[in-house]
Amino acid sequence: MRDDPTVIALVGRAADGDQAAWDELIERYAPLVWSICVRYRLSRPDIDDVGQTVWLLLVEHIETLRDPAALPGWLATTARNECLKIQRAARRNDLDGLPPEDQLPAADSDAMIEEEVIRAERNAAFRAAWRELSDECHRLLSLLMADPPLGYKQISERLVLPIGSIGPIRGRCLDRLRRSPHLVGLLSAQPGTIAVNKAGR
Repeated sequence: MRDDPTVIALVGRAADGDQAAWDELIERYAPLVWSICVRYRLSRPDIDDVGQTVWLLLVEHIETLRDPAALPGWLATTARNECLKIQRAARRNDLDGLPPEDQLPAADSDAMIEEEVIRAERNAAFRAAWRELSDECHRLLSLLMADPPLGYKQISERLVLPIGSIGPIRGRCLDRLRRSPHLVGLLSAQPGTIAVNKAGR
């Protein structure tokens, strides 16, 4: 995933001023920035400030990124640094309003940042592959993943499908997901990643 040609292409297009590429980068990696802010237990206004700062810094530095494929790591590290700045400022200004020092989250290790980046890349790849599916697949797979689970009889009634067709359609939809170019590399590295459990009949 570190040499993901999609990321490299998006960074190049964004550096050239392509607004659609910027929008896609933000959609793809905003959850990564958010997850790091949540780890630091920031308030919603502080999370918004960190997000805005991270994207402004990217605008300033995107043309000078040495390795466009490393953008997710750059975003994660930048978000972590901004979170730490906010925590340090809050400790200086409002010692009474913060939890004790031993209850504050420790600075993320490189391994934790790497884990967040991998999760963000996996989720972005899945979202891109999901968008390529038909409406029929969206409806069926969403019902199969419902919580609490729905039985095949309920799904059949909701979608006006014969019960016997649910399994074959499910199989075709999952096969399309597995063959998506967005997921091919991911699935070869992590076999069995995509699975939708059969609902009880």
